[in-house]
Amino acid sequence: MPELPEVEVVRRGLERHLTGGVVTAVELLHPRAVRGQEGGGAALVDALEGARIASVSRRGKFLWLTLADGSRPVTAPVAGDDAALAPAVDAAPGPSDATRHLVVHLGMSGQMLVGPPGRVRSPHARIRTRLVVPGPGPGPDAPTGPDTPVGPGPDAPVAPVPGPDATAGHETELTFVDQRTFGRWEVVTGDPVPHIARDPLDPELDVAALARRIRMRRSEIKRVLLDQTVVSGIGNIYADEALWAARVMPFRRASSMRQRDVVTLLGEAKAVMERALAAGGTSFDALYVDVEGASGYFARSLAVYGREGLPCPRCGTPVTRIPWAGRSTHLCRTCQVL
Repeated sequence: MPELPEVEVVRRGLERHLTGGVVTAVELLHPRAVRGQEGGGAALVDALEGARIASVSRRGKFLWLTLADGSRPVTAPVAGDDAALAPAVDAAPGPSDATRHLVVHLGMSGQMLVGPPGRVRSPHARIRTRLVVPGPGPGPDAPTGPDTPVGPGPDAPVAPVPGPDATAGHETELTFVDQRTFGRWEVVTGDPVPHIARDPLDPELDVAALARRIRMRRSEIKRVLLDQTVVSGIGNIYADEALWAARVMPFRRASSMRQRDVVTLLGEAKAVMERALAAGGTSFDALYVDVEGASGYFARSLAVYGREGLPCPRCGTPVTRIPWAGRSTHLCRTCQVL
């Protein structure tokens, strides 16, 4: 399942390609992709068509596109603007906020692929959305990632290459591809993620207060890290990596840890996710790609996750894999002694 770095990579891509775009058409290709939507698929289509993408935000592993009136302009991010690529800080709208958001649950294999109309061709496409986006388009021959199930077919429409005056915008397509069909889209009003805690990359996160909250838990520290109501964005991969970096045994009771050790652990979680983000995320297969279909390459930098039997990068002890809570935990029995 995509974790914080992978979702942030997708968020940045959507922000870069779609901000300011107006949805002109929505095609539902699989009913499971809209399960949970109040009013069903027709309600989702009605909410999206004619709406403008005002912003793209994320908290932890959760992603949402804020919708605005399609008749009102929104300025798109400027290419190369570092501020536009910074992790979005959500405004945490209150219960009285009537703003609508398209919440995207990626599930185990969800992909949000952006390209010229007709470019993305996949048997696992679940929702196809067409938009008109401000500014010049990439043209029909724009590159896409090598691992994406894309490619213009013989009957695919070709997007026109915009001329010098591209103020009218260009047409693009957002396709939700989901092989395992655990993902879904849902339009909601008000706070899009009321139950989700802040994540390690959130500048508003109070690390000391979070550490105190973690130490109140009697569960194993890894289980607490995976609880999205305590701290969001950390999944199995980055929990194992952060625990290894902080030298903490995953099965230690959170309540038995010192405050400074929990603060260190949270710092390591932030650091490893920042490195993963810089590498485009972690891709073990073609199920995780960015919006252009490119895979991340942080898997080659992992210290313990997925490295059973290989030497620990710190001490050389073979990495151990232990079945735990329906998944695997990877650790170094020599280094992780706290």
